[in-house]
Parts: sequence; structure tokens; C-alpha cells
Amino acid sequence: MKALVIGGGIIGLSSAHYLKKSGFEVTVLDKTDLADSCSYGNLGMIVPSHFVPLAAPGMVAQGIRWMFNSRSPFYVKPSLSPNLISWGLKFIRSATAQHLEDSALPLLQLNLYSKRLYEELVREPGFDFAMEAKGILMYYKTEKVGEEEVHLAEKAVRMGLDVEALGKDQVQQLEPNVELDILGAVHYRSDAHLSPHKLVPQLIRSLQGAGVKINGEEGVERMVTEKGHIKKVITSKGEYEADVVVLASGSWLPQLAKMAGQHIPLMPGKGYSFNVEEPQVRLNVPAILCEARVAITPMNGSMRYGGTMEIAPVNSRINMNRVEGIVESVPKYFPSIRLSVPKPADVWYGFRPCSPDGLPYIGYSKEVSNLIIAGGHSMMGLSLGPATGKVVADLAGGKKPEVDISAFDANRFA
Repeated sequence: MKALVIGGGIIGLSSAHYLKKSGFEVTVLDKTDLADSCSYGNLGMIVPSHFVPLAAPGMVAQGIRWMFNSRSPFYVKPSLSPNLISWGLKFIRSATAQHLEDSALPLLQLNLYSKRLYEELVREPGFDFAMEAKGILMYYKTEKVGEEEVHLAEKAVRMGLDVEALGKDQVQQLEPNVELDILGAVHYRSDAHLSPHKLVPQLIRSLQGAGVKINGEEGVERMVTEKGHIKKVITSKGEYEADVVVLASGSWLPQLAKMAGQHIPLMPGKGYSFNVEEPQVRLNVPAILCEARVAITPMNGSMRYGGTMEIAPVNSRINMNRVEGIVESVPKYFPSIRLSVPKPADVWYGFRPCSPDGLPYIGYSKEVSNLIIAGGHSMMGLSLGPATGKVVADLAGGKKPEVDISAFDANRFA
């Protein structure tokens, strides 16, 4: 049995990993050289804490307010694009309390499953991606946000997570070397983090060592379908036939799906990150600054800072106003951490694939019998990589996945 995986980010590589373990002959295609996918520059967080989808109550109103602030963490570029308008209307319809309630448990279970698979993967020969289970601290400065975070923490505890709301003094015990200007934080001890710069190359080496063909700089140009079946995938360098085709192409998923006659609503959400090497002040525990929507991860002796979500077509422009917004937010929580604005050349950016309801697409197409969709993971691509890959392999092998994926139906907007 042959499997063709289109996309060389963490979702595609994880799919290839578990497909190969399931006995498939696997080829991975990517239009880049796989040296700088969205999986490299993210914050490396594994987040069972993130059971609230992007499309959540209050996000529409908050997003409108943020649109008028050039340094805000969330921005939708106004456009008459039919794709953006259609996506936006679906987002508005999804941002409800009922959607949050319906999504929380499926997202939590998928993230916990993925964390368990990461714990298994790091024990395999050839893998050492600096995985640490210190949890994540959700910092807040205002009473309003504190109430929201404590309410979410209580919900998380009811769902079985190890979570504790901490006062400033308790946080200071976890971070004795950092000056704090906060009201408190919620410690999600169930979360973890790793180094994406180690994980992705190790996955690639492992796959190649197992006989998986990884063909970079080979973009897909066309798919030939007959009677609801992909017969042939035509690239810039050749043609491929496969029993199963997996679309794991990140923010380029809609264009690839269209080649197979499928409509997958998705918009790219650009995010930025930068590293500070050997900082004088270093956090012990990864952090999310709730009001600022900024994330910070201690990583290999450095500190990685990241944030923002720009919903707009794929583009190569670095909006330094948003990078400055990240820099300016940090000392508001940690007065002893003073950052310089990085040079544009030192700023990494990538495109998070955002579905309109904030949930990933995982599963077979109803119209194309040998097509599996695996995308739309928004900010949780790295966190959900192994779980998605294992589900893909189970589906391809005719097995029932170990977790319920009905909430992630790839055809829900068809």
C-alpha cells in the first residue's frame, strides 16, 4: 500500500511517521526544502490547556476593537475577498458559548493523546527534542481577565486537568529570578514544551532512515480524479499514484484541496517569533501573557517570544508594529525583562492555518474516496501533530482511531 503525504510540516511528517509504522510505503512532497516550515518557529508548546477554540464568545467584539490598534495581538485585514468574507461569516456563527462547550472535550482529548504520543516518541532511538513537563503559566494583570482565567481553570479541573490558580507570591516561588507585575497566574501543570528546531530535523532523519521518500522543492500542480478517486498527483518534477493521499499542506490546504474538487474554508493567520540568546533573566516555566496574547518559552538556553494573529492572504511582509507590540508587552508583566526590538532579519514569521470554527480538519473526504484531510490546526499544529498523524494512519489502515474525531469532520463546511 502506498501513501502520498502532501506537506512537510509537523502534521505531514507525523502522518508519514505513523503511516510508515503501519506498513505503508510513504512519500512526502513539499514545495519548499522543508528547512523553515511553520513547525520550526513556533513556541514549542504542548497544550491540553488550549481547549477553547479561536472561535469563542467575545472574540468578534474583541477583534473589532483590536483592528484599530497597529500593535494589537489580533488583526483581520479588511478585504472584499470572497474567501475572507465567507470565512468571516462562518467564524461569527461559530463564536458561541455552545460551540465552546461542544469543542472543549474533543480538543482536550486530542491534545492529551498527542502529549502521550510525544512521550512515547521521545523515547525512540534518534529522538531527543528537549521535552519538559513543567506546564505553562497563564499570567494576568487585570481582575476581569483573572476572573475569566480562574473560571476556565475551574472548568479544566472538572475535565480532569491538573490546574491551580496562583497568587503573585506563589508565582514568585516558581520564578524567583524574575520581577513580577501581575495579579496572579493559572498553572496548567498538564502542559509541556519542546524544541521544534530539534524535533523536526529528527523526524526527517528518522523517516529517511526508515525508507520514507521526502521530496522537497516539489510543488503539486494538478490532481487527476476519476469517479471520486485520485488517480494521479502531478508535480513540478513528476507523477505519483497512491492508495491514500494525505493533504497536510498547512495554510495552502484550500488550494490543494481545490485540485481534488474539495472546498476547505481556511485563512492563514500570520504569527511572529524571535529568540533572545543567553538572556540575563530567564523564565523557568513557559508563559502566556493573557491580556497581551504573547507567549514565551525557555528553549535551549535562549528565550523565544512570539505572538499576534494576522488574518490575511499569504504574504512576505513583516509588520514591525506587531513585533514591537510583543516587545513592549513583556516588561508590563516582567519589569526586569527589557527587550530590544529585533531586526527584521531576526524575526521569524509563519502562517497558522485557521479554520473558521477554530477546530482542525481530520478525516476522509466524503467525495474523494482515497483523500484524507489533515489541517486547520491554527496555533496548535505542533501540539496536535502526533495525534493527528496517528489518526491519519489509523484511518488509512481501516482502524478506528483511539480518540473521537467527529468534531473535526473534514466535510463539516462542504
